[in-house]
Amino acid sequence: MNLQVEGLAFDYPCQNVLKGISFSMKRGQCLAILGTNGAGKSTLLKCINKILKPQGGNVLIDQENIKGFKQIELAQKVAYVSQSNQSTTTTVFDSILIGRKPYIKWDVGKKDLNIVNETIKMLNLEKFALKNVDELSGGEYQKVLIGRALAQETDVLMLDEPTSSLDLKNQLEVLQLIKEIASLKNITAVVTIHDLNLALRFADQYILLKNGAIYAAGGQEVITEANIKQVYGVDVSVEQLNNRAVVVPI
Repeated sequence: MNLQVEGLAFDYPCQNVLKGISFSMKRGQCLAILGTNGAGKSTLLKCINKILKPQGGNVLIDQENIKGFKQIELAQKVAYVSQSNQSTTTTVFDSILIGRKPYIKWDVGKKDLNIVNETIKMLNLEKFALKNVDELSGGEYQKVLIGRALAQETDVLMLDEPTSSLDLKNQLEVLQLIKEIASLKNITAVVTIHDLNLALRFADQYILLKNGAIYAAGGQEVITEANIKQVYGVDVSVEQLNNRAVVVPI
């Protein structure tokens, strides 16, 4: 397995957040982490990325425990795009170049520049390359953040609610991009997301979190009316539309 999480536990003062989280993912797959606000989705990503230090459990990448990684080594294994990313006055090119920081010792090299150019081309951002990121639309800026993460050339790509501020067109484009990148680059993509129908459209595996624990995990078979009722407290019908599962609130 590319990514293994074993018994991960995390507490904030006076609050248990994650309780014995365990799962594994293969390369080339996209995992959607689902659940209500406060279920522990963002905290889980931060524990995997060592932004937060869990009180228990282990995270392994290709059988190596990240506890032994220095921060620069972890940055070469895991790329993370958080919810709160404020735009700056740097250009698109320079913003994506920041993703090469874990590899740059003295100065930017030819390989770094080539990777940035290839990433910009992959994301269809060529016409924005020298434009400041604070002049971009929400969808364009989200692609820049993904591009920065891709430039890290990691084995695991984690994104915390990457579609939360995007319109429908950009939501579809960004998630399709993530799915294609996971397959093309043979990496593991982990995404927290609120929209169940978007998750059903693009993810390969699903984790439903409830009160900091895994309520259900697996393929589309776990996205059932009963599970959604238990996790979200909402009555829904799971229907088939054009050979796709669709969640319809009742």
